[in-house]
Amino acid sequence: MNPPRIKLRLQYAPTLVLGPGKAELLEAISRTGSISAAGREMGMSYRRAWALVEEMNAGFSTPVVDSSRGGPGGGGAVLTPTGHKVLHHFRQLEDILRDHGAQDIEAISKLLK
Repeated sequence: MNPPRIKLRLQYAPTLVLGPGKAELLEAISRTGSISAAGREMGMSYRRAWALVEEMNAGFSTPVVDSSRGGPGGGGAVLTPTGHKVLHHFRQLEDILRDHGAQDIEAISKLLK
Protein backbone atom coordinates (compact mmCIF):
# COMPACT_ATOMS: atom_id res chain seq x y z
CA MET A 1 0.00 0.00 0.00
CA ASN A 2 1.27 3.46 -0.89
CA PRO A 3 1.72 5.90 1.96
CA PRO A 4 -1.11 8.42 2.30
CA ARG A 5 -0.71 11.87 0.81
CA ILE A 6 -1.66 15.00 2.67
CA LYS A 7 -3.37 17.66 0.59
CA LEU A 8 -3.68 20.92 2.46
CA ARG A 9 -6.59 23.08 1.36
CA LEU A 10 -7.24 26.45 2.98
CA GLN A 11 -10.68 27.88 2.29
CA TYR A 12 -10.91 31.52 3.28
CA ALA A 13 -14.10 32.33 1.43
CA PRO A 14 -16.10 30.79 -1.39
CA THR A 15 -13.99 32.92 -3.71
CA LEU A 16 -10.56 32.08 -2.29
CA VAL A 17 -9.30 28.56 -1.79
CA LEU A 18 -5.58 27.90 -1.58
CA GLY A 19 -4.47 24.34 -2.21
CA PRO A 20 -1.64 22.34 -3.74
CA GLY A 21 -2.55 23.25 -7.32
CA LYS A 22 -2.35 26.98 -6.74
CA ALA A 23 0.86 26.57 -4.76
CA GLU A 24 2.32 24.58 -7.65
CA LEU A 25 1.18 27.30 -10.08
CA LEU A 26 2.91 29.98 -7.99
CA GLU A 27 6.11 27.92 -7.95
CA ALA A 28 5.93 27.40 -11.72
CA ILE A 29 5.40 31.13 -12.35
CA SER A 30 8.35 31.92 -10.12
CA ARG A 31 10.51 29.39 -11.96
CA THR A 32 9.43 30.21 -15.54
CA GLY A 33 8.64 33.92 -15.28
CA SER A 34 5.45 33.34 -17.25
CA ILE A 35 1.83 32.49 -16.52
CA SER A 36 1.43 30.75 -19.88
CA ALA A 37 4.64 28.71 -19.47
CA ALA A 38 3.60 27.77 -15.93
CA GLY A 39 0.20 26.65 -17.20
CA ARG A 40 1.74 24.60 -20.02
CA GLU A 41 4.14 22.98 -17.55
CA MET A 42 1.15 21.95 -15.44
CA GLY A 43 -0.98 20.83 -18.38
CA MET A 44 -3.54 23.61 -18.05
CA SER A 45 -4.63 26.29 -20.46
CA TYR A 46 -3.38 29.85 -20.22
CA ARG A 47 -6.98 30.91 -19.58
CA ARG A 48 -7.27 28.56 -16.59
CA ALA A 49 -3.87 29.60 -15.19
CA TRP A 50 -4.76 33.27 -15.61
CA ALA A 51 -8.14 32.75 -13.89
CA LEU A 52 -6.43 31.14 -10.89
CA VAL A 53 -3.92 34.00 -10.68
CA GLU A 54 -6.75 36.55 -10.86
CA GLU A 55 -8.61 34.70 -8.10
CA MET A 56 -5.55 34.80 -5.85
CA ASN A 57 -4.72 38.42 -6.70
CA ALA A 58 -8.29 39.45 -5.84
CA GLY A 59 -8.33 37.50 -2.58
CA PHE A 60 -5.21 38.89 -0.94
CA SER A 61 -4.66 42.44 0.27
CA THR A 62 -1.97 42.90 -2.37
CA PRO A 63 -1.46 40.86 -5.55
CA VAL A 64 0.52 37.61 -5.41
CA VAL A 65 1.58 37.79 -9.08
CA ASP A 66 2.63 40.83 -11.07
CA SER A 67 2.37 40.40 -14.83
CA SER A 68 3.13 42.48 -17.88
CA ARG A 69 1.49 42.11 -21.26
CA GLY A 70 3.24 40.46 -24.15
CA GLY A 71 4.38 42.42 -27.15
CA PRO A 72 7.57 42.88 -29.15
CA GLY A 73 9.67 42.37 -26.02
CA GLY A 74 7.36 39.69 -24.62
CA GLY A 75 5.48 39.76 -21.38
CA GLY A 76 6.25 38.09 -18.13
CA ALA A 77 5.15 37.40 -14.60
CA VAL A 78 6.81 37.38 -11.21
CA LEU A 79 5.70 36.60 -7.71
CA THR A 80 5.31 39.67 -5.57
CA PRO A 81 6.64 39.75 -2.00
CA THR A 82 3.11 38.73 -0.93
CA GLY A 83 3.18 35.81 -3.39
CA HIS A 84 6.49 34.60 -2.00
CA LYS A 85 5.14 34.84 1.56
CA VAL A 86 1.92 32.99 0.72
CA LEU A 87 3.87 30.19 -0.98
CA HIS A 88 6.40 29.98 1.85
CA HIS A 89 3.76 29.77 4.57
CA PHE A 90 1.67 27.25 2.62
CA ARG A 91 4.72 24.97 2.22
CA GLN A 92 5.54 25.42 5.91
CA LEU A 93 2.04 24.26 6.85
CA GLU A 94 2.43 21.20 4.61
CA ASP A 95 5.71 20.37 6.34
CA ILE A 96 4.14 20.74 9.78
CA LEU A 97 1.25 18.45 8.87
CA ARG A 98 3.57 15.84 7.40
CA ASP A 99 6.17 15.95 10.17
CA HIS A 100 3.99 16.40 13.24
CA GLY A 101 1.09 14.37 11.94
CA ALA A 102 3.14 11.29 11.04
CA GLN A 103 2.19 9.44 14.22
CA ASP A 104 -1.52 10.10 13.71
CA ILE A 105 -1.33 9.18 10.04
CA GLU A 106 0.33 5.89 10.97
CA ALA A 107 -2.34 5.20 13.62
CA ILE A 108 -5.14 5.78 11.10
CA SER A 109 -3.35 3.68 8.49
CA LYS A 110 -3.22 0.74 10.91
CA LEU A 111 -7.02 0.82 11.11
CA LEU A 112 -7.45 0.34 7.36
CA LYS A 113 -8.32 -2.99 5.77
